[in-house]
Amino acid sequence: MNEFTNIFVAALLSSTLIRVLLALRHIRYIKAHRDRVPAAFVASIALPAHQKAADYSIARTRLGLLDSVTGAAVLFALTLGGGLDWLAVAWGDMLSTGGYAHGIAVIASLVTVIGLVNLPFTLYQTFVIEERFGFNRMTWGLFAADMIKSALVGAALGGPLLLLVLWLMSAMGDGWWLYTWLAWMGFNLLVLAIYPTIIAPLFNKFRPLEDADIKARVQRLLSKCGFRSRGVFVMDGSRRSSHGNAYFTGFGAAKRIVFFDTLLSRLGPGEVEAVLAHELGHFKLRHVAKRIAWLFIVSLALLALMGWLIKQSWFYTGLGVETHSTALALALFFLVLPVFTFPLSPLGSLYSRKHEYEADAYAAANANGSDLVNALVKLYQDNASTLTPDPVHSAFYDSHPPAALRIDRLRQRASSPA
Repeated sequence: MNEFTNIFVAALLSSTLIRVLLALRHIRYIKAHRDRVPAAFVASIALPAHQKAADYSIARTRLGLLDSVTGAAVLFALTLGGGLDWLAVAWGDMLSTGGYAHGIAVIASLVTVIGLVNLPFTLYQTFVIEERFGFNRMTWGLFAADMIKSALVGAALGGPLLLLVLWLMSAMGDGWWLYTWLAWMGFNLLVLAIYPTIIAPLFNKFRPLEDADIKARVQRLLSKCGFRSRGVFVMDGSRRSSHGNAYFTGFGAAKRIVFFDTLLSRLGPGEVEAVLAHELGHFKLRHVAKRIAWLFIVSLALLALMGWLIKQSWFYTGLGVETHSTALALALFFLVLPVFTFPLSPLGSLYSRKHEYEADAYAAANANGSDLVNALVKLYQDNASTLTPDPVHSAFYDSHPPAALRIDRLRQRASSPA
């Protein structure tokens, strides 16, 4: 056991402990505020709806707590427990060719193992928690079809990318990580381009927006904001869940706006316009471009770090792997990376929440701020999002500001003199 082993074990234990403590703190906080609707929502949220959101959030948090502990145990088993090393040896015995075939087999097996471990949690979330609170509309057949499609899409896109990365790692010398970064950037941009028209339709049906009133409002807003897209579509989100949402996807000429049918069935025309204005705010304020830029910068730094680690024998042995290869280095790096980056989670959440506040302000300036408040209240209620999250838990995990803070800012903006 080398020094890096001690560092890894300490990081794994501390990150898991923090996750557990955050979950327990979140549950206690929600329970303490379960029986009283926050003052700002007394007129719009009934106590039974508030309690439903509290119970739903507690159930999800408890499942997440178990998932965190299980994930830590699986990570330990795959690394210091010898699981990844065993996969490498087993595939080495079965494949006489070795090389790229061996690397792809090891990583594909690793992905399969992790997927199988996560499957019971996904099933419980979908068919127990979502079902209990009245949100699930997923059938077992649709769930199985989604799994098969996801696996095929993952193999079709991820397989060639993995082969390319393994080739770059072996063929490009010490600078392989820079070439890999360029390939990774190209892959992400390709997926962004093909997702709206090729990948998304494999899972959902999309039809043009037909409601005349909403369509007219949308067109006026798009013209006002200078946004051009390939169309406004309605997605059959109700096939899987009663949760509602809206988003825009793609980039360049492939941009399209998508509303869940569940959202359109719940919100009025003005509220739909306000929600769209929020999404357009992300586009006009270049939030998506900024996040992509950060992704590329961080991925460059991480690949450079991996380029150094791959040459350090203690990196392999310290994580329980005796066999050295590019594929194992790749697998090890991305297995243990979340353990060391978890303490930085609040920074990412803070950055995302900043963008949400900015998009809200943009929506209030280009649509009706009161409509946005009403839409947010309905969405929080329909999605059973707790109105009283623990502040520390929220700082770590929530990409969106808590409802009370978000709506309070919008109301302050509406009451402020122009």
